[in-house]
Amino acid sequence: MTEHDHSHDHDHDHDHHHGHDHDHDHDHDHDHDHGPSAEEFERAQAEAIRRRALQQIRQYPDPALRLRANEVEIFDEALMNLVERMIGLMKDAGGVGLAATQVGILQRVFVFEPDEDGPKAIVNPVLSNVGSDKDSDEEGCLSLQHVRVEVERPTKLTLSGKDPEGNDVTHDLEGYGARVVQHELDHLDGVLIIDRTDAASRKEALGTLRPRPVLTEPVLPR
Repeated sequence: MTEHDHSHDHDHDHDHHHGHDHDHDHDHDHDHDHGPSAEEFERAQAEAIRRRALQQIRQYPDPALRLRANEVEIFDEALMNLVERMIGLMKDAGGVGLAATQVGILQRVFVFEPDEDGPKAIVNPVLSNVGSDKDSDEEGCLSLQHVRVEVERPTKLTLSGKDPEGNDVTHDLEGYGARVVQHELDHLDGVLIIDRTDAASRKEALGTLRPRPVLTEPVLPR
């Protein structure tokens, strides 16, 4: 699952500095003579890292995204390495959750980080105490790039399972955290956000995901 869109956070800063934009035109022209700024370089570097991570995440319509993952029976170093890799990919891709099926591994494992408490991993996850209150909000997905659709989900639940070492863990979640884990658990059952939205949004999303033909000039005989 992808992060919420925070683009509006920058609107105030833009307005605050707008009055000074024209005062420093000469300085800006001078700055451009020295190439990209440190901030621009960092943005470009982060985007390159994000793209590399996304290349390692299965993209729609990859068949693995439609398969149900299997219960994990062996808790070993290979599982620990998988979780570590998934957390790295999730962070590099700018996501808040990633399921094993999204990296082509059919095991019931996902990682998530909906808040500032750091990333968590859950193995063989099960939901319980699912509340009756529901809320609708936009969701994106690291496997469905450029797609955001409205999805209605329960707002409160308990997530239980094992940690990568085989210890029992339980998380009581509300709001955004509850939404993230439901999104990731859907992945382990082969369910995508386009299956959870309304027909019109699904149609629009499929249009976005459909490969575009590359138009080339016809080759004419000489």
